[in-house]
Amino acid sequence: MKAASLKNFFSLKKDSSKLFVNNLLERADIKINGDRPWDIQVHNENLYSRVMSQGSLGLGKSYMDGWWDCQALDQFFFKVLDAGLEKKVGLNWSTIINILKAKLINLQSNKRALEVAERHYDLDLNLYQNMLDSNLQYTSAYWQHASNLDEAQEHKMDLICKKLQLKPGMKVLDIGCGWGGLARYAAEKYKVEVVEVNISKEQVAYAKQFCGNLPITIIEQDYRDIQGTFDRIASICMINHVGYKNCSIFMEVVYSCLKDGGLFLLQTVSSNKSQVSCDSWTNKYIFPNGYNPSIKQLGQSIEGLFVMEDWHNFGADYDKTLMAWHDRFNKNWDTIKLRFDERFYRMWNYYLLSCAGGFRARDMQLWQIVFSKKGVKGGYTSIR
Repeated sequence: MKAASLKNFFSLKKDSSKLFVNNLLERADIKINGDRPWDIQVHNENLYSRVMSQGSLGLGKSYMDGWWDCQALDQFFFKVLDAGLEKKVGLNWSTIINILKAKLINLQSNKRALEVAERHYDLDLNLYQNMLDSNLQYTSAYWQHASNLDEAQEHKMDLICKKLQLKPGMKVLDIGCGWGGLARYAAEKYKVEVVEVNISKEQVAYAKQFCGNLPITIIEQDYRDIQGTFDRIASICMINHVGYKNCSIFMEVVYSCLKDGGLFLLQTVSSNKSQVSCDSWTNKYIFPNGYNPSIKQLGQSIEGLFVMEDWHNFGADYDKTLMAWHDRFNKNWDTIKLRFDERFYRMWNYYLLSCAGGFRARDMQLWQIVFSKKGVKGGYTSIR
């Protein structure tokens, strides 16, 4: 094929990609180079073919590269997901490879499990201190009776403690403890003894200082190596790093560590349909080897083990939490940016606002589930 013919071929291909993307966005009331907050401003015409060939990975990378902008990314993603546009694009090679890797390889083996800790949770502490609340809670807050982020996160911790029916002297296991905020709250307010397990070196180091002389033991350890028995167990969004190949193993470990009659509270970001991995962009840049389980997948993992006592969905609160984090991240960027560049700034905003839009569209859920070992005699009283 001659050079001129090749040029015409790629020009036609680019034009067809642009037309397809434009028609797709119109279904969600989004205009290219429009003037509304959710409209996108395109700076590089190669965006369209990149999105067509790479899907969510191409869309996110293009934003990080400055190929397009949007005044309100959260509104953009809400409209995209609410209109179900991701279902109309179809599979692309990055998505297919992502799925095949998750199916063929145990991406959350003992060794690979460390990747998300090293790449995400071990990032500069200054970032999280300037984005999160004073207790460094990095999961959804509970906003039912709260007026600010600190209050809402404290209400979330108290909700967990009350759902677990904590009593003084109980021994509690916190799997994937973060920076120790929940353990400290439970030990101070409910007078319990807490064992925390975490594979993040930085979080473990901080938690040991943050929890001071309270009856809290902090262990740098994989959940598969946990020993001992406990009255209560909590795991707050750690299962999102367990992976669908290991979900049943995780539940079996919890079951073996929980005393008869004990309660286990699981909090998880979840999907409306069964998947084997998160989307390609999130997997590459934010949460390597992440996984949001469905009702079916969780049900299969607990079958024959636990009694499900209570199932609480407050995913809409995650939208509000993410917007609060986004606000703090941007207000404190001058302090945060000492360790990060402009590309990270765009990536992190994209992460926070795309997730907010996802929860707003109810494409993602946030569940708190209370399980018991052998059932609560007389029944469990739900708390909201």
